[in-house]
Amino acid sequence: MLDNRLKMCAEMVSGHGTAVDVGTDHAYLAAELVMSRKCDRVIASDINEGPLEAARNTVEKNELSDKIELVLSDGLDNIDLKGVTDIIIAGMGGETIADILGRMTSGKAGHIRFILQPMTKVDFLRRELYKLGFRITTEKAVEDGDKIYVIMCAEECDAEHRWTEELTEFKSLYGFFEGYDSAAKRYRKNEGHRLQKISDNLEKSGRHCEAVHYSALARKMIYGAEPVSIKDIYNYLDTVYPFGLQMNWDNSGMLVQRSDDEYSTVLLSLDITNQTVNEAVHKNADLMITHHPIIFDPLKSVDCKNPVWNLIYNNIAAICMHTNVDIAESGTNGVILAKLKENFEIVSVEPFEDLGNGNKCGSIVELSEAVSQRKLGEILKEMFGCEYVRMNRYGRKLVRRIAFCSGSGGSMLGLAAEKRCDALITGDVKHDVWIDANNRSIALFDCGHFHTENPVLWEFRRALESNFPQLDVEIAEKSLDPCEYV
Repeated sequence: MLDNRLKMCAEMVSGHGTAVDVGTDHAYLAAELVMSRKCDRVIASDINEGPLEAARNTVEKNELSDKIELVLSDGLDNIDLKGVTDIIIAGMGGETIADILGRMTSGKAGHIRFILQPMTKVDFLRRELYKLGFRITTEKAVEDGDKIYVIMCAEECDAEHRWTEELTEFKSLYGFFEGYDSAAKRYRKNEGHRLQKISDNLEKSGRHCEAVHYSALARKMIYGAEPVSIKDIYNYLDTVYPFGLQMNWDNSGMLVQRSDDEYSTVLLSLDITNQTVNEAVHKNADLMITHHPIIFDPLKSVDCKNPVWNLIYNNIAAICMHTNVDIAESGTNGVILAKLKENFEIVSVEPFEDLGNGNKCGSIVELSEAVSQRKLGEILKEMFGCEYVRMNRYGRKLVRRIAFCSGSGGSMLGLAAEKRCDALITGDVKHDVWIDANNRSIALFDCGHFHTENPVLWEFRRALESNFPQLDVEIAEKSLDPCEYV
């Protein structure tokens, strides 16, 4: 009666109490659980009357009406969970399964085991389970014809351990299969080939940064993640963003060490905050790499509210790369240049602030055609993902020669005027600079300190995954604009 997929679901049912078959369709699984004497009682539910009618035919044909209860229900909405020990949700998309579980009240699941068999978006379901406070206890792959299906058993964590672990993108793809599961090895290999095809297509379309990321994921799916020594990571970063380039007032480098020499999971963030450190803890990251230094001025004390304390307490290292990244060719300003080239035809590029020895901070670009100040502001808002872009009231109607500097570059307005620029793009602009820009009739754009620098994290990831595809590198979800706007 059952195919291999549903047989595996049946095998994973504990049989210690009532089972619920959500989205039962023909009630084949429910009937098998009763007829095999694994369960004395099964609740079979579906959101539509049609499948329930088909299920009713199966139940009546096998004379199981006293053992199988049929319920019309959207997910678990109409299910009485008293005495239920197992809930099977099979044959639905991962997003639908996550939605069903997400609608449950926290703690309602108790000690119920959830046997889940998603048809799509398996990685999404894994990640959402952990966000919802569940953990995956068992995972198996089963072959049925030319397809391989994933079946997982998940349980709700107790109150003490809820939300203490999150999955990185790689871990949500890799799963929790046992090492001897040959079908799982084939599944991961197939997923690796799928991800590599995505990488190849991204490369063909010119999206190199994303292509490198998917290629690294593909490699880890097939061979697994492997640790890398901190010395190798630091030395490589020093070749891409030489620490010797930093300004003499800066504090870039290895600012927090940990007891171990090898690292497996890296979390990237613009800043180290207690929120990003907690994310690193939940994702089992052993290294954070950020743009802004966690230690800038000398510390006279470290209390438990300080992210430095949080890092040390959780044995997480930190490498911070500040002005050396602003200066390096592929750093913050290099990312802005690449984004401008994606949106405009640029005929020339020259240094903005020339630091000597071939180094610069920011660039001046000349567009093939002039663009209105307002149009440029609209493009910058989209380009940086800003909630808004501030621009001065009395700038230039048309701009063609544009200077830019990431972060806080308002003090460079005079240099932009000296170099005959029509506009300056930066962040953190002070009131007096706005007045000066209006007096000079230079278009000035404040796209925010955060938004002009946060995009460099994707370049950090590209650089690391190009050289260390075996590393699990994640961009922090909590790397957010520290401000909200009303």
